Amino acid sequence: AHYRDEEIASNLKHHHGDMKQEEGHRHKRHKEYPVVYSDLIENKIDIISDMLRAKYGRLEHMRWYAIKHLEMDAEVQAKYPIDLSKVLKQSHEEDIINQKYDFIEEIIEEVLANKSSKAASTDKVDKILTNRYLGLPIFLGIMAVIFFLTFQIGDMIKGVFEGGLEIFSSKVLILLNALHAGEFITSLVVDGIIAGVGGILTFLPNIFILFLALAFLEDSGYMARVAYVMEGIMGKVGLSGRAFIPMLLGFGCTVPAIMASRSLKNIEDRRRTILITPFMSCSARLPIYVLFSQMFFGKNAMLAAFSMYLIGILVAIIVAFIINKNSKKEGDTNLLIELPEYKAPNMHTIFIYVWGKVEDYLTKAGTTIFAASVVVWFVLNFGPNGMVKDMSQSFGAMIGKAIAPLLAPAGLGMWQVAVALISGIAAKEVVVSSFSVLFHVNNINTAAGMASLTEALAGAGFGALNAYSLMVFCLLYIPCAATIGVIRRETGSVKWTAFTIFFQLAVAWLVSVLIFQIGSLFLAG
Repeated sequence: AHYRDEEIASNLKHHHGDMKQEEGHRHKRHKEYPVVYSDLIENKIDIISDMLRAKYGRLEHMRWYAIKHLEMDAEVQAKYPIDLSKVLKQSHEEDIINQKYDFIEEIIEEVLANKSSKAASTDKVDKILTNRYLGLPIFLGIMAVIFFLTFQIGDMIKGVFEGGLEIFSSKVLILLNALHAGEFITSLVVDGIIAGVGGILTFLPNIFILFLALAFLEDSGYMARVAYVMEGIMGKVGLSGRAFIPMLLGFGCTVPAIMASRSLKNIEDRRRTILITPFMSCSARLPIYVLFSQMFFGKNAMLAAFSMYLIGILVAIIVAFIINKNSKKEGDTNLLIELPEYKAPNMHTIFIYVWGKVEDYLTKAGTTIFAASVVVWFVLNFGPNGMVKDMSQSFGAMIGKAIAPLLAPAGLGMWQVAVALISGIAAKEVVVSSFSVLFHVNNINTAAGMASLTEALAGAGFGALNAYSLMVFCLLYIPCAATIGVIRRETGSVKWTAFTIFFQLAVAWLVSVLIFQIGSLFLAG
């Protein structure tokens, strides 16, 4: 069990191993009590005990009642009500629980003759990985390594998928021609379904490597340390320490991350967490980063993609800080978490976890992305007068042209980009498949496909800065349809769900505009 409170931390140290409680924090008046707390807690116990004594006389178990008042126990407050407005600003229940755990650890440390070498090793590693100053840089460094592996190893395997897709696409085209399929069917199958769904499937190796690495970290016990390290930052911006657990899950998928917000007791804390969790970059956005970073940033592709994760965390923290400044209620900022001993990851467990994620990805490709690709193909190939040869006359173009001016300040003023972003509401991967359909690129993830798309975009004045702005917009804008449904279910409010959608859209627009406009000034200079 760990806690982070600077006033307490100065007196009551980290419970592991050799970092024992200092005798100085123990009140001399309370030597008769088996469990004592930090100066902050003990002082409040003294004050509350005096208040109870003044109002109710000498009560049996006075100290217990005082502690229960500190925990804001409703039953005790109703039985012996006193005015604690000047003493308490929030419940100290978790502080007390944390310090009890530390007290237990001290006793174990003092009486245990032969401490296991495994537990001792965990303590030594934790001194580094959970260090107040080193913990966060180490976490970011580990995530950077994961991204390096995701790009380097993933791209090696991806070549096999790309080659297979090219062969499959050409064989299907030959078959359709042999069957004398009409232009309508041929275009739908090759340009719509294969280009849309197939383009997404080629990113499967990258997704696999990402989840494999995250599974290793989680099963080894490291992810619990990350939550502990980030708890201090969460508290400073007014979020519950528990809030980082859903945010951490958001790197995988936003849907279970939103559901994990149930662990927060207070409804305001839950809503704040639900509001910012979609800013965490889920795996569905990875294909967008991989495609556009490789197209426009060359050797710096990995850094460009990794920066999306950093921007997501930074935006979430800034938004939480602003909300906290404008909120009268203080969040419950404590996190009670037990850190397991480090262990070698279990390959069977990891296989089940990763296969579950791969299965979800394939299922999404065969359902949501398939359906979205067909819909995108239809709106781009039909207009008021039926099927069109020129996409600029389609229903999709009409919608895109109406929205594009709003996106122009962010460098995203092409109607095709607007259509791709709208399609991404179904599932973020659909943004990639939409670009494939919009620009008639069948194998968008191959070197030839990326070169073709880059050339088409460059012809419209869409360069590296526009691509980076697009990546940021995709990171921050409206969550996918499944996430929207979960937000509605978890909050029980249509209004809050609508607010979340428009708020995230506004944040995405603002950040993308700032990046594009500031970037344009530097490029012009």
